[in-house]
Amino acid sequence: MANIVFYRLHLCEMHYKKIVSVTKTLHLQSHFKALHYLKGPTKHCKGLLEKYNERWIQTSKSHRHLTGSNNPENLSRWKRFAIKFGLQKRNWHPGASSLSPLEIESSKIQYKDMLKSMLTYIWPKNNTAFRIRVIVALGLLVGAKAVNVTVPFIFKYGVDYLNNPDNWLNLQTPANTIFTAAFAIMLAYGIARTGAAAFNELRNAVFAKVAQSSIRTVARNVFLHLHSMDLNFHLSRQTGALSKAIDRGTRGINFVLSALVFNVAPTILEVSLVSALLYHHCGGKFALVTLGCVASYTIFTLAITQWRTKFRVMMNKADSDAGAKAIDSLINYETVKYFNNEQHEADKYDKQLRKYEVASLKTTVSLALLNWGQNAIFSAGITALMIMTSYNIMAGTMTVGDLVMVNGLLFQLSIPLNFLGSVYREVRQSLIDMHTMFSLLKMTPNIQNHLNAPVLRVSQSEAAITFQDVYFEYVKGHKVLSGLSFNVPTGKKVAIVGGSGSGKSTIVRLLFRFYDPQNGKILINDQEIQAVNLESLRKAIGVVPQDCVLFHDTVYHNIAYGNLSATQEEVYKAAQMSEIHEAILKFPNQYQTQVGERGLKLSGGEKQRIAIARTILKDAPIVIYDEATSSLDTITEQNILQALHRVTRNKTTIVIAHRLSTVVDADEILVLDKGRVVEKGSHFDLMSKPNSIYSELWLKQSSDYNNNNSNDDTKLS
Repeated sequence: MANIVFYRLHLCEMHYKKIVSVTKTLHLQSHFKALHYLKGPTKHCKGLLEKYNERWIQTSKSHRHLTGSNNPENLSRWKRFAIKFGLQKRNWHPGASSLSPLEIESSKIQYKDMLKSMLTYIWPKNNTAFRIRVIVALGLLVGAKAVNVTVPFIFKYGVDYLNNPDNWLNLQTPANTIFTAAFAIMLAYGIARTGAAAFNELRNAVFAKVAQSSIRTVARNVFLHLHSMDLNFHLSRQTGALSKAIDRGTRGINFVLSALVFNVAPTILEVSLVSALLYHHCGGKFALVTLGCVASYTIFTLAITQWRTKFRVMMNKADSDAGAKAIDSLINYETVKYFNNEQHEADKYDKQLRKYEVASLKTTVSLALLNWGQNAIFSAGITALMIMTSYNIMAGTMTVGDLVMVNGLLFQLSIPLNFLGSVYREVRQSLIDMHTMFSLLKMTPNIQNHLNAPVLRVSQSEAAITFQDVYFEYVKGHKVLSGLSFNVPTGKKVAIVGGSGSGKSTIVRLLFRFYDPQNGKILINDQEIQAVNLESLRKAIGVVPQDCVLFHDTVYHNIAYGNLSATQEEVYKAAQMSEIHEAILKFPNQYQTQVGERGLKLSGGEKQRIAIARTILKDAPIVIYDEATSSLDTITEQNILQALHRVTRNKTTIVIAHRLSTVVDADEILVLDKGRVVEKGSHFDLMSKPNSIYSELWLKQSSDYNNNNSNDDTKLS
């Protein structure tokens, strides 16, 4: 049970962005109770987490990773996961941010700021071609509306002309018919309608490149910005939610651009033209009734849409929760099968679907009310105008053609006005979606390059690492490193060992500048890493992590990722050096074999060898192994160690290790305790010291190994 729980919580920690049904609700409880459309955690979610917490505490004492003092790295994976969601009082999580995953939505960015940002994309300073396209599109827009309002007038003249028997078409003499004024009017009517449609379609075609290019540029900028953010940001946010924010935001930009440029502005222009024409041709009363109808329609639409927004938000949240529940269950497919809980998962999923059903029903009913109200207002307006026109016809001041004209003008207005109602609803939602995305762009990373920072001068022959009196804490008042000082000479292999929570992995994070220390200095080749170019620093360090997560792509791509410009021969050589080449050749499609999501189709040893291969391909002068073999069996571990020996030869190397047997060949071993180096020396030096921490750890691990082998022998007998 402990292993199953550990596996599940490991997934929660590594992929909690996908488990929205748990993660999102508990983050909201901690940080966003005030948001009226978001609820606190369900009893089920909280109970589920508390159950795992209790189970984990019961089994944690026997787990080899759960020893040491109370600090961030000593906490079990479960505890660190639970802290993220407010179930633990201590805020120990390494990298915990003061911002919750959704706090980006509460930033102070204004709608006018978003519109200004959008304007820079559709009216770029250095792209004359785009500006010309925008001007042409606007010209076509005005032309389309001008032609469109002439259609009812042409229809009016046609009706009036035909209303006179003397002007009827002479059907028995087609040659004369072609040249009659009536036929010309009918032809003009058809041409005007076709011309208006042509103007609209040309406008869409001309502006399409501007709109699509703007969307692509925004999406790319946001994506690059997310990659520029520090580890703090990503550890405290749901990556799935960020991805959805980009998707919704870019779609929102597309809709807002189309709505404002091709719907709202044209509708205002058309209403103005129609009102002016009615005023000029029919009198002020007709224009006043038209404007009153449009104003009433608009006010009603805005008011009802504002009221309906909460139903739309509820529906979206229910939809997200249902999708998250499905993903959560499918991610943990094996766990569901282990306990035969398919029906339980289906019931939980159906519960979320019922919430969506209720919210969707409210949305549909309120939409029906909105549509009926809009039609009632418009029908009242057009009825009033028809009565006024009929009265004038009887008075002899208007013709039947005028009745047709007024009717045509109002019905032409009904099309954009009808659309205006839905446009407002969608624009409002799009602005909310864009707000999140543009708020992301406003955020700045904590780890930044200094202005004009020099490139790190480092090579395989000059790559010494120095930590000078380094202090670091994830949470104020709880030190992880306390005056840590050590030196790694160029070309030497230094191992760092110690109990869980002693600060081993924090050293890697600081060296790679995922975080900066509060005090002290970290130097590479006598250059302070905070003062050099960040890209050059990270280019100089190759890391093989404990948990190697691969891209959902081919084996070849995952190895070549270490150096995207590498040749095929270099990729194959790296695979051979990491002893994975022969295994790859046995795969169904060899190097073109898909590894599955996060590399789930491969074994742990295969994934680690691929991680080593791409680190070889990076060919960095400094190499770090962060417990790269801790999760492997003994035989696989030995094979991996052989590959590591070849990779680290003559390179400055740091090995973070839990199993001491993997670092006996290190030039120097540093023993950490409570963020300080308490012992150092070679394996034999440390073993020869009486009562040394290192020798005690060695004897304990050897004893545990012998006991396990003894138990296995007993079972076999």
